[in-house]
Amino acid sequence: MRGFNVLLQKEFREAWRSWKFLWIPLVFALLGMSDPLTNYYMMDILKAVGNVPEGFEMLMPELMPVDLLQASISQFQTIGLLVMMAVFVGTISKERASGMATLLYVRPISFSAYFLSKFIVMSTISLVSILAGFTASVYYTNILYGTLDIGLLLAGFLTYYIWLLFVIAVALMMSASFKTVIATTCAFTLIFLGQIVDMIVGIFWTISPWKLASYGTLLIRGTMEMSNYWWSLSITIVLTMLCIGIGILMMKRNASMVKI
Repeated sequence: MRGFNVLLQKEFREAWRSWKFLWIPLVFALLGMSDPLTNYYMMDILKAVGNVPEGFEMLMPELMPVDLLQASISQFQTIGLLVMMAVFVGTISKERASGMATLLYVRPISFSAYFLSKFIVMSTISLVSILAGFTASVYYTNILYGTLDIGLLLAGFLTYYIWLLFVIAVALMMSASFKTVIATTCAFTLIFLGQIVDMIVGIFWTISPWKLASYGTLLIRGTMEMSNYWWSLSITIVLTMLCIGIGILMMKRNASMVKI
């Protein structure tokens, strides 16, 4: 347990020194505030750039508060995930390739403590990031469009966070299993290709981890089919734990690949 605490402090210290606790939440906050502001001030923006013909009027759709939050979550699902995975996916493989891992492997520290310390720090950064993103989106949505139900909003937030935990577990598992280039390719393919496939033919299945982001929005709208939700949530949690277990095993198996 003492070794785990030391590793956890080390990971938190490194994340803090590399400003991950600042710039990643800042990215999510900017993504969160962009949709409410751009939709509300669209006509003013067009007039300001000077390309609007005289007498031109654009009929903007009447948006509900949850529509703006859904647009923000879509931004998190593309740009936000891209940033987060680019930062996290090479965490273990880079340390193994650079030889830094040897400093840890020669000490009486378990592989599970090593893996879980990274998972916890990444989960904390993700929690702070989406908290910043949701707060920015909800703040401007409340000012410009109306209020959201706090209870349903919290349920949607926690649902999206569980989806992010799954993404982090996949990224770490790939990083523990392969070299950085292969790990990056596999993790990006699995997460983003899964989203594309779900958008194209996802109507034919209703239970999948890739549906959690949209299910979080449906929870806030109050139109969620709860049996599909609970099954998807349960499978996502099980797959997250499975990825963590495989990641720890692969880290132990690949310990011999560490360069000195």
